Amino acid sequence: MIELNEIPKSAMVVFAHPDDAEIGSGATAAKWSDAGCKIFYVLATTGSSGSNDLSMTSEKIVDIRSNEQSEAGKIIAVEDIVSLNYTDGELESSRELLSDLVFYIRKFKPEIVFTHDPFRMNSFLHRDHRNLGFSVMDAIYPYARDHLHFPDQITKDIQPFKVKKLLFWGSDNPNVIVNVSNFEKRKIDALSMHQSQLPGLSLGSEYGKGILERLKSSANNFDFEFGEPFRMIEARS
Repeated sequence: MIELNEIPKSAMVVFAHPDDAEIGSGATAAKWSDAGCKIFYVLATTGSSGSNDLSMTSEKIVDIRSNEQSEAGKIIAVEDIVSLNYTDGELESSRELLSDLVFYIRKFKPEIVFTHDPFRMNSFLHRDHRNLGFSVMDAIYPYARDHLHFPDQITKDIQPFKVKKLLFWGSDNPNVIVNVSNFEKRKIDALSMHQSQLPGLSLGSEYGKGILERLKSSANNFDFEFGEPFRMIEARS
């Protein structure tokens, strides 16, 4: 694993459910945002199934999670948050999803894209995460790049676009790491906005301490204290 020092001008975080973005890349996004990188969030589902409270309804939890994600995005200093409004638990690697992802890649023009690693084998992986990860790969190459894919999208402002790098979080075999020392607290602060999912999370809570320990453990072989690891692949020419 090597340190990734590059800070792009723009990056897009594509995630299945509210809170996934901060879990996967929150500290890196905060660091890059502070350095002038425009961070765009593309949220695939409404999070309508994300509750262990038996009295909760899908209608109520959608508004709650939407507000939580908005507050978390403010802490990260996200440029824009787009919700595709697919149903939580029913996300398919479909032509419709592919079209949506291609459109926002072409619109936001991210040099680097973050998303879920769909190839994780050593632990359970939410089906929405897996299907989204595959769809993001497809959207980057070749669909967003080539003008004859989804040509109806092409306008003066929406043009084919080539992403440089794709960074997967949650990978069994990460190959790059970002030094996020001094941004570990921002990650936890942002995650603490998702109280419907992570009640009581704070810097001093047991869950918060666990996040810090994982970030620290990831950086064990480096000369910095906290790191977020990813599996990076380069987009084809």
